[in-house]
Amino acid sequence: MKLGRLNHIGVATPSIADSIVFWRDVMGATKIHEPFELPEQGVKVCFVDTPGADGALNGTQIELIEPLPGNAGIAAFLAKNPAGGQHHMCYEVPDIHAAKAAFEALGKRVLGEPRIGAHGTLIFFVHPKDMGGVLTEIMETPKGGH
Repeated sequence: MKLGRLNHIGVATPSIADSIVFWRDVMGATKIHEPFELPEQGVKVCFVDTPGADGALNGTQIELIEPLPGNAGIAAFLAKNPAGGQHHMCYEVPDIHAAKAAFEALGKRVLGEPRIGAHGTLIFFVHPKDMGGVLTEIMETPKGGH
């Protein structure tokens, strides 16, 4: 199993609205997608596209994550990091179930079963203690490559 491209970096925030201003005005975001809620995961999400090399519009995508009421995980992260911060990195794989089996065969702690993520494709997370200190999201490559 080989990891595919870095799909996005997840950034927890106490306010998506405030974070949008930062990413637009300070970081030069090229596109800010419409925020939406994922009630089954207890979060509100907004994808932000950063500038690419040589002025291209296809830089790294940032996933802003704001907890909905009752989301203890993101709320605990924000309690430790009140201004927010990097929450996870997400890599693509062609087959989510094969990737899960491969991580488990390596003794890595997979956090839960594959489920639908913010891009509408299957995801799972791998414990940061098994991934060099970084919470890692694995997602099946979206159909059509986006």
